[in-house]
Amino acid sequence: MYTHEHQKRVRYGETDQMGYLYYGNYAFYYEIGRVELLRSLGFTYKAMEAEWGIMMPVTSLQMRFVRPARYDELITIRTTLREMPEKYITFHMELYNEAGKLVNGGAVRLCFVEVASNRTVAAPAFLRDALQPFFAGRT
Repeated sequence: MYTHEHQKRVRYGETDQMGYLYYGNYAFYYEIGRVELLRSLGFTYKAMEAEWGIMMPVTSLQMRFVRPARYDELITIRTTLREMPEKYITFHMELYNEAGKLVNGGAVRLCFVEVASNRTVAAPAFLRDALQPFFAGRT
C-alpha cells in the first residue's frame, strides 16, 4: 500500500453561496491528490505522456460527502493505492479539514492508454517498478 498526503487551501472562487467548497470541485481535489502522489514517486503526467507514451483517462469516479469544506480551510488530501496497478489503477481518496475530520471520501479509477495506438495497455513497468517496494510481500 502506498499513501501520500498533500495540502490545499479552499479558495474563494471554489466555493458556493454558502462558503462551502462547491461539490463539482471535489474532482479537482482528487486530481491534485493523484498528480502529487505520482510526483512523489518521481513521475509527472506530462512525462508519462511525452516520454513513455502513456495516458491515464478516468474510467469511474465515486465520492461521498461527509461534511462541508469551507472557504480558507486547509484541506489535507490523502491519496492511497491499496493494490498494485495492473489493467487499472484505483486511487482511494480522503479529504480532511483542519480539525482532522473527514470531509469527503471516494475512489477514482483510471486505465492506461498507449498514446501511439490509443489502445488500453497494462500498467507500465516503470510505474510498477516504482511501487513494488510498497507492495513487497503482499499477496
